[in-house]
Amino acid sequence: MSEINNKYLTVAALSAYLKRKFDADPYLAKVYVTGEISNMGRRRGPHLYFSIKDSEGNAVISASMFGYQKRIKFQPEEGMKINAVGRVELYEPRGSYSLILESMSPDGVGELFLAYEQLKKRLQAEGLFDLPKKNIPLFPKKIAVVTSPTGAVIEDIARTVQRRFPTAQVILFPAVVQGDKAAPTIIRQLNRIDDMAFDTIIVGRGGGSIEDLWAFNDEQLARTIAALKTPVISSVGHETDNTLADFVADRRAATPTAAAELSTPITLAQIQSRLQELQVRQLTRIQQIINTQKQRLTRMTDHVIFKQPDRLYTGYNQRVDQAARSLVQLTHQRLTNAQHDYTTIVQRQQQLQKHLLQPAQERLQLLSTKLDLVSPLKILTRGYTIVTQNEKVVRSVTSLDKNDEINVRFADGSAVANITGVEHE
Repeated sequence: MSEINNKYLTVAALSAYLKRKFDADPYLAKVYVTGEISNMGRRRGPHLYFSIKDSEGNAVISASMFGYQKRIKFQPEEGMKINAVGRVELYEPRGSYSLILESMSPDGVGELFLAYEQLKKRLQAEGLFDLPKKNIPLFPKKIAVVTSPTGAVIEDIARTVQRRFPTAQVILFPAVVQGDKAAPTIIRQLNRIDDMAFDTIIVGRGGGSIEDLWAFNDEQLARTIAALKTPVISSVGHETDNTLADFVADRRAATPTAAAELSTPITLAQIQSRLQELQVRQLTRIQQIINTQKQRLTRMTDHVIFKQPDRLYTGYNQRVDQAARSLVQLTHQRLTNAQHDYTTIVQRQQQLQKHLLQPAQERLQLLSTKLDLVSPLKILTRGYTIVTQNEKVVRSVTSLDKNDEINVRFADGSAVANITGVEHE
């Protein structure tokens, strides 16, 4: 019975045996597999888990790639046909095997081109390419150029700007334009320039393969260019090359010379020609105005009024005379009417005064008669007098003393007297 049991292996022992076989087999240490991606979506942080199947769907194998974002530039999608390189590994706890991928590329199209198309499609869906484009200043003072200091780009740009618009200043901001460090360097320079007083930015490099130009397809670089306040002209590669920097820039130039021409929309020669044209037009217009004014002056001096100036005042004199006569007549008529109105008012006032005062006068006459009857002056006419001392009426002889001076009032006047003696009754 013990001999029979020794023939059987545990599941763990069998799995360990198979794993050693898998690990020791040189053909399984690095395999090349082609197929379609299936069961995509199992992303766990920086790791990717999916399946690879034949196009006919007859066979499926599990696959995983650790740190896939650093290994590939494109985004794997469901149903995408790929070429994968990795090793076969057995997972002992479940007794299943899978591919641990080292690299992966799209089948039939380059990895970088696919990554470019995927990112372009995503940014376009966001509307990043459709943002309003900024206008290039017509008369730039300072132009910033972000490119390699050793290439021909800066020389072509500087030479073209000097020829077209010599007053513009071209300033180089050196940057790495190829490799992994290119995009961060360009972004840093662009942000630096945007905080300075520059009219235009030219960013670019010469031609090359898609790998050489890949820095200008960087997503962060594209978003930085789109967010800049300063207008940007992109000049990357040749005319047939298109990068994401070209789509987000305000202008796209096929060559550095074309970029310099775009940054100087109007040349100095054009300005001078335009000034000469405007000067000629201005002189012509001034001459036309002078001729017109001369003609007007000639017509005015030939007018009959200037030859017979008295005719200018004839009509006015007649109108003045007529107005004067009308004014005299009107004044006389108004004075007549005013005098008539005044006479009428005076007569009415006299009648009204007489009518109103007659009762009062009659009453006054009656009161005067009554008052006269009791008036002391009336009594004085009958021989009586009024004696006053110090303007006070003397009513009794007792108030007088010898030698006092008194005033005696008569009906027709008064007299001053001295008391020579006083007699009491």
